[in-house]
Amino acid sequence: MESSSAQESHHHHHHRGASADHSATYDSPYPIYAMAISPSSSLPSVAVGSFLEEFSNRVDVLSFDPVTLSLTPTPSLSFDHPYPPTKLLFHPSSPNLLASSADFLRLHHLGSPTTPPTVLNNSKSSEFCAPLTSFDWNEIDPNRIGTSSIDTTCTIWDLQKSAVETQLIAHDKEVYDIAWGEARVFASVSADASVRIFDLRDKDHSTIIYESPVPDTPLLRLAWNKQDVRYMATFLMDSCKVVVLDIRSPAVPVAELERHRACVNAIAWAPPSSRHICSAGDDGQALIWELPTVAGPNGINPMSMYNAGSEINQLQWSSALPEWIGIAFANKLQLLKV
Repeated sequence: MESSSAQESHHHHHHRGASADHSATYDSPYPIYAMAISPSSSLPSVAVGSFLEEFSNRVDVLSFDPVTLSLTPTPSLSFDHPYPPTKLLFHPSSPNLLASSADFLRLHHLGSPTTPPTVLNNSKSSEFCAPLTSFDWNEIDPNRIGTSSIDTTCTIWDLQKSAVETQLIAHDKEVYDIAWGEARVFASVSADASVRIFDLRDKDHSTIIYESPVPDTPLLRLAWNKQDVRYMATFLMDSCKVVVLDIRSPAVPVAELERHRACVNAIAWAPPSSRHICSAGDDGQALIWELPTVAGPNGINPMSMYNAGSEINQLQWSSALPEWIGIAFANKLQLLKV
């Protein structure tokens, strides 16, 4: 058995800052949080949401040219947005439909700027709706979007009818993220420190597949592997570690990714691969990991590391352009070629 230091020297990681031929950068007039990359590979675009602590916020749509590595704002597609969007996502196959979550779930029709957004309000009792922390668009059935809220609920929307398909109390505390695994199966993470899986065919039951080992520590984000639905990843609040779960053997993580030097803020699986995941955090690093087939005693080292030099708030791995990862930090959006 080699010592871990000898083992370390066998791994050649590429550490790098943004080399000009491997990245594209957009400087926004605003701090950026939410970000989405369109599903079109021929005319790719990126939507970015401002993060201003006031009512009036902004979503800018940028066109991306992978040849000239330029990100250019498209003013005709950009729009004002109430409150900072907590998440942005394009329709899984249409680059003209963009959803956002904040006080409500909104569908923005980018192709026709005069069309007002469709506002989906899940509160039956009032105009007021508890803030939405996140949402996920069902790629298998794009007529469904699931939202998560601080009021402990998840709401599943039927988009054709602009109506609630089902709303359920998902957790004991705030729900921070939601992700689809199948057409009728989703999972969520919460301040109650659990990951739960729900099946729309059996709404009365949920399965707790993981609980935070630190009592009362919220789980903030959830990424469900689209290529292999056995795997999902999450992380605890204020933790430097990414936890990878196999839903067939719950409770014990299959891997714990522990090389960040400050808290993790975002995770994304590689679209075409079931074994690669990217994580980013307050240490300014975006790390790409390959899950081992057999876990070793000394943990896993990332296969590549990128340093943004500033706290990374957001991360998206493009499914249309799988060689590009988007990160947001301060008032910058950067696309990195991997």
